Amino acid sequence: MAVITLTRPEARRIAVRAALLDATVPKDLLELVQGIAMLRVELTTTIAPAADHSCWSRLGSSYRPVDTERALSEGALFERGWMLRPMSDLGLYLAGMRTWADRTKTRGWMDDNAAFARSILDRIADEGPKTSRDIPDEAVAPWPSTGWTNNRNVTQMLECLHMAGELAVVGRAGRLRIWDLAERVFAAVPEVPALEARRIRSERLLTACGIMRDSIAVSPTELHGTVPVGEPATIDGVPGKWRVDPAQLDRPFEGRTVLLSPFDRLMTDPQRVVRLFEFDYALEMYKPAETRIWGQFALPILHGDRLVGKVDARSERDTGRFLVHRVHEDEPFDRVTRSAVEAEIESFASWLRLRVVRG
Repeated sequence: MAVITLTRPEARRIAVRAALLDATVPKDLLELVQGIAMLRVELTTTIAPAADHSCWSRLGSSYRPVDTERALSEGALFERGWMLRPMSDLGLYLAGMRTWADRTKTRGWMDDNAAFARSILDRIADEGPKTSRDIPDEAVAPWPSTGWTNNRNVTQMLECLHMAGELAVVGRAGRLRIWDLAERVFAAVPEVPALEARRIRSERLLTACGIMRDSIAVSPTELHGTVPVGEPATIDGVPGKWRVDPAQLDRPFEGRTVLLSPFDRLMTDPQRVVRLFEFDYALEMYKPAETRIWGQFALPILHGDRLVGKVDARSERDTGRFLVHRVHEDEPFDRVTRSAVEAEIESFASWLRLRVVRG
C-alpha cells in the first residue's frame, strides 16, 4: 500500500477539520457527537464542564447544557466510561460489556457481593432511577484499594454494574449520576462481534481525529488498542508512523479562533499535540500552585490550524465574573490574532453569562 506524504500544515488542517473545529459548524448536537465519536464527561467547574465546553466550541451560543441532558435522558446518547456517545453506536460496546468484569479482574469482588448487586438492581427495578446516595451499603466484601475509592462500595458497585451493561446513566443530580436499568434505557440493537466492533471503533476514532499515530496507545481510555485503519502516512519533519482518513485528503480548509477545553477531542493524544502542533501544554489542575506554568486550568487557543497559546482563567459564578489571569502567547500575537482571541474570550464569557474581568 502506498504511503501518503503530508506536510505538517496539511496534517494539522486535517486534524482540526476532523475535530469539527474549522469554520463549518455542525447542524446539531447529534451530528457533532457522531462526528467526533464522543464527548468527554469531566465535571470540573473551574471553567465549565468538559462536554458543555466542547459543544460550545463547535455549536457556539446556540448550545445549552440542557441539550446534552435531554439527549441523554431521551436516549439519543448513552454514557460509558465517562464518555457520551451516540446511541446508534451502542452495538459496538455490548460485547465489551459482557466481558468487562473478567477483563478488568473485578469478577471476584462482584461475585463475592452478588447479593449486594442483586439488591441494587431490584431496588431500581421496583422504585425507579436512583443516585448513589439512595443505595445502602450492603457489601460483604469491601472494595479493596489504596486510593480514594477504598471501601466506597456503593459507588464502585454501581460503576461495575454500569460497565458490565446492567445499569445506564440517565442524568445527574448535581455531580451524582442517576442510574436506571440498562434494559429500560438502551435501544434494542444487535451486538456487533468483538473483533468487528474493535475495527469499526478504530474507524470512528480515525474519522474523529483525521490523522493519528499508528500506535495502539493513541487513546487508551477510549479504545484499548486500535487496529490499522485508513491509509498509512508520513509527515515531513515529524517523527513516527501515522494513519490518515482518506476522506479528509485534498479538502479545502477555513479556520477560526476558539478556546478549547483541555479535554477537547483535538487534545486527546498529547503526543500528537506535541508533534503536529509543536504545542507545549500540560493540564496543571493537580499540580501545586507554585509549580504551575500555565495556570490551574489553562485553555488551549486554536487559531486557524495552529495552537498559539493558553488562557489562564476561572469562572466565578458567585460574583458573575470570568476572571482572566493571563493570556499566554506562545509567540507574540499579531494584531489580527490578538483581536480574534479577545473576541473569543468575550464570546465564551457571554455564553457562560459572566463578564470578563482581568486580574
